[in-house]
Amino acid sequence: MGKIKNFEFLFVILIFGFCILNFLGCSTVKELSKGALGVSTKVLEEGRKDAIKKDFNRDYDTCYKITKDSLNKIQAYIYAEDPSKNMIAIYVTESDTTPVGIFFKSIDKNNTTIEVSSPSTYARELISAKLWLGMEGKLKEEKISNEGTKKSFFE
Repeated sequence: MGKIKNFEFLFVILIFGFCILNFLGCSTVKELSKGALGVSTKVLEEGRKDAIKKDFNRDYDTCYKITKDSLNKIQAYIYAEDPSKNMIAIYVTESDTTPVGIFFKSIDKNNTTIEVSSPSTYARELISAKLWLGMEGKLKEEKISNEGTKKSFFE
């Protein structure tokens, strides 16, 4: 009988907690679930103040396409794309889950700013350097290790 009461108490606490979260707003619940799943982009958005930025004499769509091609070449793992935030969120590789955010800002019809944000200074510098090479057409495709798994940039 005591176990049933403990379960009922826990159930009431969970429902109460959910109601509080729901009262705080849908985005809070959404961000908490993303954080629990490890796919939140909040830390990347908050880190934009420290992002590495560079302006390119290319339109938004071209910058976006070249960036996606470059990410494919370096075998980065894209875990989120949010067109409303003009952002692509990646992990450095499938096995290295250091998050990096790439943000696009159209300056005008022919110019775009790209920002690279990450809690890791090394990842931010590494990915931005690779992307800048990609924008210049100088990025070489990364190799897959002999075991068939992608190597981490941090090895």
